[in-house]
Amino acid sequence: MDPLTWSGSLGPFLNPLMLGCVLVFVAAFILNIVMSLIGMRQAEPIVNADHTISYRLGAPDYMLLAMKWAVFVFLGAIMIYILGGILQPSMEAKGIIGGVGAQFLPVWISLIVIYALSIRFKRRLGLYGKLFDNLIGMIGFGLVMFWVLTAIFAPMIATHGPIDVISGLRNDPPGTPVSGGPEDAFPYYLLGGDALGRDVFSRMVAGAREVLTIAPLATLFAFMVGITLGLPAGYLGSRLDTFITFIANMVLAFPVILLFYLLVTPEIIEAGVPVYMAAVLFVLPIGFLWVLLYSRFRAQPHIIKWVAIPLVLLLTLFYLGTVFRFDPIVWLATSFIGYLNQGNPVGEWMQTTRDSYEPLIGINIDGNLLIVFVSVVFVNSPTVYRIVRGLVLDIKTRDYVAAAQTRGEGPWYIMLWEILPNARGPLIVDFCLRIGYTTILLGTLGFFGLGVDPESPNWGSTINEGRRLLTVYPHPPLPPALALLTMVLGLNLLADGLREESLKD
Repeated sequence: MDPLTWSGSLGPFLNPLMLGCVLVFVAAFILNIVMSLIGMRQAEPIVNADHTISYRLGAPDYMLLAMKWAVFVFLGAIMIYILGGILQPSMEAKGIIGGVGAQFLPVWISLIVIYALSIRFKRRLGLYGKLFDNLIGMIGFGLVMFWVLTAIFAPMIATHGPIDVISGLRNDPPGTPVSGGPEDAFPYYLLGGDALGRDVFSRMVAGAREVLTIAPLATLFAFMVGITLGLPAGYLGSRLDTFITFIANMVLAFPVILLFYLLVTPEIIEAGVPVYMAAVLFVLPIGFLWVLLYSRFRAQPHIIKWVAIPLVLLLTLFYLGTVFRFDPIVWLATSFIGYLNQGNPVGEWMQTTRDSYEPLIGINIDGNLLIVFVSVVFVNSPTVYRIVRGLVLDIKTRDYVAAAQTRGEGPWYIMLWEILPNARGPLIVDFCLRIGYTTILLGTLGFFGLGVDPESPNWGSTINEGRRLLTVYPHPPLPPALALLTMVLGLNLLADGLREESLKD
């Protein structure tokens, strides 16, 4: 088989069009700068005889329109490439761009369905629905959902296993035919092979799942920790505020990368410091949930008895199983069975069964992954705390807070059900931005090889592996770098859109 071309059968028609769009955009951009330097202005308002205002377009406005339409036509050509990749039967006709677009077919279908339903019912969807009145927010949401859906459908999209090696395809360029692999394997490396002969495209797709498994969940935990500490510090003040703020400032003053280097050292791991940190940080969300439910439903004992308490107990078992690998029920059952079967002395069977059972409730987090997760939560929590504290200091002076105090509501009810809902706008925006920061941080950690498996398709580690031969073989590190860039860009655009819409309320 011959190597694939980038554009396939559509190239002779679309490539000149795309090149023309690039030239028009660059020329209009340069001319717009020159016109600004010589003092030419954009559209000037004109007051008509009927007292309405119209605008007379100037040369800079026409340059901006040329740039705008050049971008639209370029994106339209990309869409035609993708449609061609989906509709054309042979890989040679699809080309690399069409082949990659065809692999993302589940993502395209899901995006169309999500956008259609969201726009149709946007008036009923609150702040999320208002996002579809904002072009920047829609673009950011599309970029973020593209990678979220890629992570969900990764097994369907990837053409090869992320760690499958075909030694004959080391550093081969994009579109190289596969030879020497399994007979049922995908016939091409769409984006080429890396230094070990692994498929770059499949590793980029699998890397989305690696990143999006950690970043949103770690950010959510950081927010719950920051909210749990920031609400009482800002509302109650006094020595509690001084103490927590002092600790937060100490954490913020510590270099982040140095903290990660310390946490992955063998001595720190053997001492159990990451586990102790997880024990402290992960218990705060449980306390937050209990106080949230109890402060709201304390006058309804049946909800506390049948909803709040079972939910908190379930989360506590989940917490013990995840952090300490300890499930009291399974441990007691396993210990009792082991004692009956083996007849060991009490001390011996307690020690042996403690290490031999698997908890039913909890997540078996790899040691390195736990270090990364704990470190990200630990680093982000102080910043969230300071944001929440500042919002509480402002909102607690409002009239509706004074009204709740007059009704005799408790401090935690006021904090969680009066102040926190009215701070949701800035917190939602910061949550989106912080997922982006966390994504960059995870990429940085992967780049330095901290806390991740050496064979992990994490975008950061993949970029680090490819940079060593970047001047000779640029194709291995570029796809994960672009994936990381578009993911963070989408989160920032989404946050901008949410901020603009929340300010209209």
